Amino acid sequence: MLGDGCLETQNEGRTYRLKVEQSIKHKEYVDWLYGNLENFVLSKPRLRKKTLNGKVRWNYGFQTMSCGNLRFFAHQFYDKKSRKKKIPKIIRRLLNCLAIAIWFMDDGQIKSKRHRTLLINTQSFSLTDLRLLQNALSKKFQIETTFKKERTGYRIYLISKTLPNFLQCIDAYILPSMRYKLGINNHA
Repeated sequence: MLGDGCLETQNEGRTYRLKVEQSIKHKEYVDWLYGNLENFVLSKPRLRKKTLNGKVRWNYGFQTMSCGNLRFFAHQFYDKKSRKKKIPKIIRRLLNCLAIAIWFMDDGQIKSKRHRTLLINTQSFSLTDLRLLQNALSKKFQIETTFKKERTGYRIYLISKTLPNFLQCIDAYILPSMRYKLGINNHA
């Protein structure tokens, strides 16, 4: 829920389904997510044509069945009034290394080959929400972060001195095709 996944309801919040969609270049990642959620999905991932500003892009994704089990996450990760994503106050309890790895595969990147700094695109969250995340990362995983103001919001920058803690946490879960986001090109 921290990344690109979204929850949708078609019955005023009684049940929800998870929708996953990425660029076709992340097919291996979407297939991996599908493999982990296959028991909750009725059909395999599909290609979708998207046109934005006259440019055609191909996305690849799937959605789970609607179920009441996802209601808890919808209530935690969405503001009831605005229906916008938010960081729940209990984020520290929800985070684990797998969740952080999935979040990074969705929204993480290396700043540049020269800087070798890692960042996570979090522009859709408020600064107050990001402070909840920052505190959880620091207290639970000893991962220190800072924020960089962008035109559309704030990005999380991972502080170099605790980068080894971050890498140790996520390394076992990062797919070969997504290691480029760490500045490592070992696509298998």
